[in-house]
Amino acid sequence: MIFTGILMGFASLQPVWAHPMPNSVVLLNIHADRIDAELQIPLVELQSAWGHAVNDSSAGLVERLGPQLRDYLKSHIRPQSPDGRFWTVSVGDLTIHESQNPIVGVYRELTAQVQMVPPAGEDVRQFTFHYDAVLHQVRTHKILVSVRQDWAGGQLAEAEPAQVGEISLDIVNDRLLPLAVNLASGSTWTGFWSMVKLGTQHIAEGTDHLLFLLVLLLPAPLLVAGRRWGPFGGVGRGSIRLLQIVSAFTLGHSLTLLLGALGWVRLPGQPVEILIAVSILVSALHAMRPLFPGRETWVAAGFGLIHGLAFAGTLSNLQLDAGPMALSILGFNLGIELMQLLVILLTMPWLMLLSRTPTYTYVRNGGALLAGVAAIAWIVERLTERPNAVTHLLEAERTHVGWLLAGLALLAGWASWKNSRSASVKKPIL
Repeated sequence: MIFTGILMGFASLQPVWAHPMPNSVVLLNIHADRIDAELQIPLVELQSAWGHAVNDSSAGLVERLGPQLRDYLKSHIRPQSPDGRFWTVSVGDLTIHESQNPIVGVYRELTAQVQMVPPAGEDVRQFTFHYDAVLHQVRTHKILVSVRQDWAGGQLAEAEPAQVGEISLDIVNDRLLPLAVNLASGSTWTGFWSMVKLGTQHIAEGTDHLLFLLVLLLPAPLLVAGRRWGPFGGVGRGSIRLLQIVSAFTLGHSLTLLLGALGWVRLPGQPVEILIAVSILVSALHAMRPLFPGRETWVAAGFGLIHGLAFAGTLSNLQLDAGPMALSILGFNLGIELMQLLVILLTMPWLMLLSRTPTYTYVRNGGALLAGVAAIAWIVERLTERPNAVTHLLEAERTHVGWLLAGLALLAGWASWKNSRSASVKKPIL
């Protein structure tokens, strides 16, 4: 499983973050001129503080008590700049979430979207956060405040929220203290570089994206002999085809990444993911037998358009303003290309070396077969929305990338040595 497994080690696990119930949570999204906050409030605690039966009778709660809820929350949110001026606060969408908890049983939570705008000329990165919803009555309540996204500070919603602090009762003095928020200074470069890193991380975790490209490159060094792949076609020819295929794939996914991130082109996630798996299957079949010899660049560009839509979903989910979004598209795409280039540089020299030997037939067909099996497993998983044994195995193989790459290098060295030795034995003695 050398060829397929090379891709698996470039991924890192995403941390899972959740707040301990029944505390409240405030998640801050920092923008240049405002802060968008998401409040998560347990209804059982809100009921005790507000006096309405919001937990016992949560059905249709927003429709029944939406205006009163907004007024209540607004009266308990008072961000204040260092000069003493208070910010403008508006409460937007309200939603109720219900889930089963093994400890408390049915857990119901109110989620509120809040926008906080500082006075003109004030810094959004430094303020005093007066917030005591629920806590003003339920003195044992706690409010956990974290930054979910701060583009200029390098914090993205893809990562675990960074906790800023906690608002709770000062038991010694029996008073509620506001939270002093003083975020580190941000910069355009920090935001841009965080998107470059996100791009490298995304393509590393997107094993299917790299697998498509590498399987399409498997026959790149070879000539076509009838309806089969023939012998090695030379370093120059192989390098040119490699460059053409990679460039076409880059142009394809860059175009739809741009259009998708801007919201101009949008497709549901499931069909896109299924088509990506189909692209791997097509490339695997082509690596075994030439399906479209000489037209690999067009195929790479066409399927690149599909892959780009998957990339775009990551950016659109960040909900950035226009300026940061433009730089994010550039940085994210740069990160994708850097990781893509790294993987190609680590694998293609060995494949090019192997392609000069008879062993390459087994490597090419074996790699294509394994990629085809992986593609079918992904198609089934994405159609049924359930993982299977093969996709579980693919996840596990990520940790073995170093050994797999070393194995590929050793195989290339052994096959080249064996091939040169065979050639010297057959050489006539003059």
